[in-house]
Amino acid sequence: MSKTFTAKEVGEHKDEQNGMYIIVDNGVYDITKFLEEHPGGAKILKRVAGKNATKQFWKYHGKNVLEKYGAKLKVGELAETAKL
Repeated sequence: MSKTFTAKEVGEHKDEQNGMYIIVDNGVYDITKFLEEHPGGAKILKRVAGKNATKQFWKYHGKNVLEKYGAKLKVGELAETAKL
């Protein structure tokens, strides 16, 4: 079963010590170990850590990127109440 996060909980994961999470659509992804692998560099990911990065993600990536990396990085879903 997948863990459910509030936006506030995701916001607490914005540095490498606490883990770096982002929201894309309704998914919550741990990008901490992916920072150095990211083709666009770590800096851009650090800017969106702890935040909803949906807009930025889809601006630069296609569906294939989420299909390729999503399963290994996904740690949960955004709670329904957090979407309001």
